[in-house]
Amino acid sequence: MKRCIQLAKNGLGTTYPNPLVGSVIVHNNTIIGEGWHYKAGHPHAEVNAVHSVQDTSQLSDATIYVSLEPCSHFGKTPPCADLIIEKGIKKVMIGTTDPNPKVAGQGIKKLMEAGCDVAVGILESECNELNKRFFTFQQKQRPYLILKWAETADGFIAPKTRNAQKPVWITNEFSRQLAHKLRAEEQAILVGTNTVKEDNPSLTTRDWQGNHPLRIILDRKNILDKDFAVFNKRSDTLLLTEQPGKDFEGTSFETIVFDQHLASSICDVLYRKSIQSLVVEGGTKTLQTFIDANLWDEAFVFEGKSIFREGVKAPVFNGTLLKQNNIADNILYHYKNTSH
Repeated sequence: MKRCIQLAKNGLGTTYPNPLVGSVIVHNNTIIGEGWHYKAGHPHAEVNAVHSVQDTSQLSDATIYVSLEPCSHFGKTPPCADLIIEKGIKKVMIGTTDPNPKVAGQGIKKLMEAGCDVAVGILESECNELNKRFFTFQQKQRPYLILKWAETADGFIAPKTRNAQKPVWITNEFSRQLAHKLRAEEQAILVGTNTVKEDNPSLTTRDWQGNHPLRIILDRKNILDKDFAVFNKRSDTLLLTEQPGKDFEGTSFETIVFDQHLASSICDVLYRKSIQSLVVEGGTKTLQTFIDANLWDEAFVFEGKSIFREGVKAPVFNGTLLKQNNIADNILYHYKNTSH
């Protein structure tokens, strides 16, 4: 099952809206096939694993391991449970059940009714962690929320004044590369009006190989000039505003109310649009909106060695520190929200 999880991670950032799934087929204590889900609409992990087996006569005496319950419904591809039954695989080891109402135990039921020996809950917590985005989306009807910001050694995310440089870099090139890796792994990224005006970010993955996230911009009064980089054609952009706007190439508008329920309203919009994960990049006002609503799951805080002494203070939050890593002369703190 550890190998299933390892394989599944190869699909991080490319399988949306589908979950990450890995599968391994074992015969006489030897792996004879393995696969993972690459992309929505493409064959699932179990299919790729079965097709990788050279001697298919071994399948009837083999065990298939899969990190998530095999699907039982027809979507863009046929049910994987049917394939397992068709190939005569009698032993099925499953990491965790699928919370998607279209599956939700039906795959397990179908396999058992067909006479398969099914075990569920193999490395269950690890398999649940693997699909934290998918599970949060299915169970909480909102995206998995990741906060990310960079702050100086004395706790500021922006200087009081700035020169023509946009943005003012706090972290080193390695930290920025890691931040772009994070973007490539998630489905969408969000900033507010001031961040666009002050930094003119493109919010793409130019320093890392991978998909560009959907850019979500909070622009309450719809005042942003369309020459800003967030409106370039490298990725799509969703503008959340109180003032209706007319869609144009690559950019669409959604009207919401900017009140005390803003974070929740944003989550509702993204759930309707099937966005399973969101990186909130700031600034402080935007980040604090999600923190104060207790709507966040993880936080990545990059600390540079710069000293500003005055400026825009970093957000205030309480989280459980999971990990602390040195990135040359920077420090990356990784937190988890354990209060919900």
